[in-house]
Amino acid sequence: MGKHIAGVAALAAALLISGCTASADGPAPAQAPTTPAAAPPRERDEAAAGTAADTAAAYAKWGLKPFPAPPAPPRTKPVRTGGGPVPVISEIPTTDKVVFLTFDDGAEKDPEFVAMMRDLKIPFTMFLTDAAIRDDYGYFKPLSAELGAGVANHTLTHPDLRTLGAAAQQREICGQQEKLRRTHGTAPRLFRPPYGNWNEDTRTAARACGVEAIVLWRESMQITNMQYQRSDRKLHPGDIVLAHFRGKQDLKGTSMTTMTANMLRRIQEQGFTVARLEDYL
Repeated sequence: MGKHIAGVAALAAALLISGCTASADGPAPAQAPTTPAAAPPRERDEAAAGTAADTAAAYAKWGLKPFPAPPAPPRTKPVRTGGGPVPVISEIPTTDKVVFLTFDDGAEKDPEFVAMMRDLKIPFTMFLTDAAIRDDYGYFKPLSAELGAGVANHTLTHPDLRTLGAAAQQREICGQQEKLRRTHGTAPRLFRPPYGNWNEDTRTAARACGVEAIVLWRESMQITNMQYQRSDRKLHPGDIVLAHFRGKQDLKGTSMTTMTANMLRRIQEQGFTVARLEDYL
């Protein structure tokens, strides 16, 4: 009997040491991992309302109303690149009521434009010319790294490429590919010829330099309104809109941020929102 009691005591001690316990119903069930409780619906609604209010306030600062969110990017990009001649496009084939913003050159380096884009969080693509940006490469880095603006090629010196031979065109395009690779970490996929002027030597050079598409435009923003290529003078789904990094000396006293705000109003008035070009191309 004494030996039996001693054996039971030893077994109980072993179970305590091992962290196991027993009950009349068998071993205790394992504890399920805990997960944070979801916020109550009221708190979620209040958070969403707060975000919307913050967005509205950021837009109101620039005299604008918020854009609706663009649709989800297409699973298959509607412009095919690679495997053939470099495509030349002025618009994206889509039924989404979106347009795409592009800014050329880089001569104007207004810090207020950076602040504006930080507030509005609108996607855009920059087609940069080395001769215009070499005095301050750093200005464009927060636009690309922090705000996600696309970086694209607009040649080294902004020549009319149709006046140049094949070798000179390749130097202009490949040279800027390398400059932008060094300053932004990757070589651009997209290229815009200055003045929109190109020929078959341009396409050949672009492909040799690693460019995937030549991007033109359908509308160009002036100071208060757009110039349209189509006779109906309207935006169409998928249109690419051209603007420039220009300051008051080129805009008759108007700032780049005012010009940009005017452009965004024209887009809203026609019921469009802004999407990211690289999501479709």
